[in-house]
Amino acid sequence: MSEISKIDKKFTIKKIDKETLNIQILDNNLLSSLVGEFNINLKHLEKLTQTNLFFRGNSITVKGSPDNILVVAEAIRFLINKFFLTNTIEKSDIILSVNKESNNEQDSNVKSFAQLIKTPRKSVIARSEKQSNYIKALRENDIVLALGPAGTGKSFLAVSVAITMLMEKKVERVILSRPAVEAGEKLGFLPGDMKEKVDPYLRPLYDALYELFGFEKIDKKIESGEIEIAPLAFMRGRTLKNCFAILDEAQNATETQIKMFLTRIGENSKLVVNGDPTQVDLLNKSHSGLVKSKNILSHIDEIKIIEFDHTDVVRHPLVSKIIKAYQKKTDDQS
Repeated sequence: MSEISKIDKKFTIKKIDKETLNIQILDNNLLSSLVGEFNINLKHLEKLTQTNLFFRGNSITVKGSPDNILVVAEAIRFLINKFFLTNTIEKSDIILSVNKESNNEQDSNVKSFAQLIKTPRKSVIARSEKQSNYIKALRENDIVLALGPAGTGKSFLAVSVAITMLMEKKVERVILSRPAVEAGEKLGFLPGDMKEKVDPYLRPLYDALYELFGFEKIDKKIESGEIEIAPLAFMRGRTLKNCFAILDEAQNATETQIKMFLTRIGENSKLVVNGDPTQVDLLNKSHSGLVKSKNILSHIDEIKIIEFDHTDVVRHPLVSKIIKAYQKKTDDQS
C-alpha cells in the first residue's frame, strides 16, 4: 500500500490496489463541501470519471480503471486546493477538476489559482488557461480586446477585476457600457426615463455585479457615481480618467463606435472591449466592427487581444456542445 499524496495533514490519498483508492478527509468542513449535500458532488464526479465512489465516515473509496481512479485523485486535489483558497466547492468546480486532469494540464492548479479574484461574496478562479491569461491581461494592460462565444467568462471576469480594483481604490470609477441593440427582436417603445429605457440592455452587467458584490453594496456605488452603467452612445466626447471601462457586446458596435470608445482612454485608466463575433444583432451584420478592430489593432504591443473558443465555455456543459454544433453547420455551409 503506497501513499500517493499527503498535504497539510488535512487529507490523505492512498492506493489500495490497481483499481482502488482510499481518501481520508481529516477536516469536517472540507469533507462537507467536498461531498456536497446528499453526496451530490461525489455522484457528479462518479458520472464524469466513470468510477464508483463510496462515502462512509471520513473515508471515500474510489473504484474504477487504473487511469480513471488517478483522474479522481487529481480532481480531489484540485477541489481541496479550491476549498482552502475560496472556502467553497461548486458544481462547476467538479467539471473543471476533471477537465483539467483529462487535458493533462499538470500545472493547472497553479495557473487557475495564480489569478484568483477575491470579491465580498465569492472568489473567482480561472477555469481555463485562456481565462488565466485574460485575467492577467486585465490587470496588466491598459486596453484589452476579448473575442469568443457566450459562456467563456469575458464579461463576468472583466466586471470582477474592475470592481475589485475599485474596492482596492486603484481606480475611482467603473464604467460599464454596451450598444443598445435588440437581440433579434423588435421591442418597440420602452416607457420611462433614460435609465429605465437602457437598463434592459444592460441587465447582464447588473447580474454580474450583484452576484459578486450584493445588491446593497452595488446600489450604493451606483448612487454615488462610483459605478456608472450607460449605453455606448453616452461615451462620445468624454475623457475617461482614473477608471476601468468595459464595452460589452461589442459585436453590435461599428468600427467607428469602437474607435470612439477606445480613444476615450485617459490617465490611469483601463478599457476592455468584449464580444462574440458570431452573435451580431445589427440589421447589417457586415457593419460589426469587433473583428475589424481586432485586425486593425493587433500589431500594437500595448493592446492585448484574447480569443476564446468553445473549450473555454464555463456555463452548463451543453453550451459548449451547442456552440460546436452551430460552428459545424457554419463550416459545412462555407
